[in-house]
Amino acid sequence: MIRNLAADVEAFTSNAFLVAGLVDAGANFDVVPRVEERVDDLDAVVLTHTHPDHVGNVDDIRAAFDVETWGFDPDRPAVDNAIPDGGSVDMGLGTYEALHTPGHKDDHLCLYDAAAGVLFAGDLVFRDGGFGRTDLEEGDRPTLIRSIDRVADRADGDLAELHVGHGPSVLESAFDHVELAGRTARTR
Repeated sequence: MIRNLAADVEAFTSNAFLVAGLVDAGANFDVVPRVEERVDDLDAVVLTHTHPDHVGNVDDIRAAFDVETWGFDPDRPAVDNAIPDGGSVDMGLGTYEALHTPGHKDDHLCLYDAAAGVLFAGDLVFRDGGFGRTDLEEGDRPTLIRSIDRVADRADGDLAELHVGHGPSVLESAFDHVELAGRTARTR
């Protein structure tokens, strides 16, 4: 079961998904007791990217669970270990392929379990055709569009669940939201 530990948080944060590890750590809320209420230990923390709202709680998580973090660029302070493009990480019952998806941020990853049809999209795409900002440092709209297209080609309509960096997850017609994000990014 995938649980969003930041679902009812009113502070500016990213979602923080508990699988058997944690996808993104969030920021500006005390995530440690929320993890401890549900599990005794974490296998890993996997970061979709290193914007402060996604990594603000990393040090607290590291200290509480003696756990390492994984992300695309180990030169970033929040990332202990690299996951290369095309690499994989086991979480829960699934194996997730890491897809390097820059455009919102250079070190952005999406995590896709093809067998289960589950995508952790970080800030690449959102519900109802939303897409990641490109007006921040390292943002680039054409690169973001190519990344959305890459995810759409890889998921190829078999997407059952879309877990995004902000806002609610999509559990029905998830692929439609990815396609819509690609169209919207081209026109806005």
